[in-house]
Amino acid sequence: MNFKINNRFIEELPADSVLENSRRQVEGACFSYVNPKKTSNPELLHVSPEMLQNLGITKQQADSKEFLNVFTGNDILPNTQPYAMCYGGHQFGNWAGQLGDGRAINLVGIDYENKHWTLQLKGAGETPYSRSADGLAVLRSSIREYLCSEAMHHLGVPTTRALSLALTGDKVLRDVMYDGNPAYEKGAVVCRVSTSFLRFGNYEIFAARQDHDNLKILVDYTIKHHFNHLGGPSKETYVAFFNEVAQRTLKMIVHWQRVGFVHGVMNTDNMSILGLTIDYGPYGWLEGFDYGWTPNTTDRQHKRYRYGNQPNIGLWNLYQLANALYPLIKDAKPLEKILNQYKTDFESESLAMMRSKLGLKQENEGDKVLIQTLEDNLLLIETDMNIFFRNLSSFKKLSRNSWEDFIKDAFYNQDDFIETIKLKWQSWFEQYAERLQTERLSDSERAMEMNRVNPKYVLRNYMAQLAINEADKGNYHLIDELFQMLKKPYDEQPEYEKWFAKRPEWARHKVGCSMLSCSS
Repeated sequence: MNFKINNRFIEELPADSVLENSRRQVEGACFSYVNPKKTSNPELLHVSPEMLQNLGITKQQADSKEFLNVFTGNDILPNTQPYAMCYGGHQFGNWAGQLGDGRAINLVGIDYENKHWTLQLKGAGETPYSRSADGLAVLRSSIREYLCSEAMHHLGVPTTRALSLALTGDKVLRDVMYDGNPAYEKGAVVCRVSTSFLRFGNYEIFAARQDHDNLKILVDYTIKHHFNHLGGPSKETYVAFFNEVAQRTLKMIVHWQRVGFVHGVMNTDNMSILGLTIDYGPYGWLEGFDYGWTPNTTDRQHKRYRYGNQPNIGLWNLYQLANALYPLIKDAKPLEKILNQYKTDFESESLAMMRSKLGLKQENEGDKVLIQTLEDNLLLIETDMNIFFRNLSSFKKLSRNSWEDFIKDAFYNQDDFIETIKLKWQSWFEQYAERLQTERLSDSERAMEMNRVNPKYVLRNYMAQLAINEADKGNYHLIDELFQMLKKPYDEQPEYEKWFAKRPEWARHKVGCSMLSCSS
């Protein structure tokens, strides 16, 4: 593999002066040098063809021993120095101090076809930031991360990517539900890929330590390499930088809401400075439409990161980033203006997103009421979000009497569909049909438009769990089946029709299929 190596991160930013790989507070540095842990018997399970192409790696190279060894941590590429980043973060609303890459090790930065990529191993062993953990990952969480990051890309959601999924051949001890019953699981490692893995927390840690010199170095580096259209270092540039981060964050979360994705752990150390979905832990897709749902068992009581609160958490996290950048700007007013604009923009962007899901091209004053009534109806009984919106594209605006056909399949319990609820739905469909009369698109044209934003296939938790169950037995075919299907989530794909279905009842409360812990 003849990569065009670009070590700009470690060449332009301050390094940890201590080379020992021991848990400690790392000050005055953006990263620490650290090598991945050797794996005993690595086995490559899956590779993303798209990412091979993006990185300039041939299929023949991907099948080589060199590829296997590099992307499972056993070999270091020539002229490279792997490293782990230092950052802090607010976790569940509280400042947690230094966090850092506790089990992620950046292998190398490369340039290919005028684009920069950072290649990172997750689950490759301990770093100075591992705290009391071992820096490893298990197969179940690695499958979820690998499949989801690529699936999100094909859904059109800004995200980090994944190159490869491999077994390490080592056993890893984990307490899945934090209930005092640890067990050994198969160890695994994922190669994650992104233009950058910088997070809000990378800037917060310097601000919290009042290390404004290194804060400026990191911000200037970020603007130079990722926002260079904003110009050279200045207070005005820093404000513009924050504004663009806010806009990217907003657009990312609007996409989450559009497809029903719930991140589960929106701590500031899990927020990408580039507005990418990052760190796939206890995520999930809505099954029944529910603003209050969170997939994270740690968040079960307070539900801070529930589906309906993601836009607010995005804003809260941006407040923390604004506080971190303030020492460079020393003027709160422009930052406050951007934060206030986020609220306004999110309302308009969300309205536009919902219009697109309903196939409404033109703006109408009554749309807010129509959408609010729809969302109220979706909450009346357990209604599958993705099935509802996908089936809605088949609705014919002149066929008012057939509206039940488009929503019955989305109900989890048909017996709950009582007469009073039917009347509310009938009223809404009459309003919707009337609203569609003002649109110029034909029914078939509208269906095509709606099916571009309402996916037919998403990575439901039970689907990922089935792939995990098979992989635990040594069968990896389901990983590939889901991977292939999720590359075209908006297409009909009749060969995969069995996956266009509500969550089965056996999965309602099953570990891994409903809520998940952060254990991985």
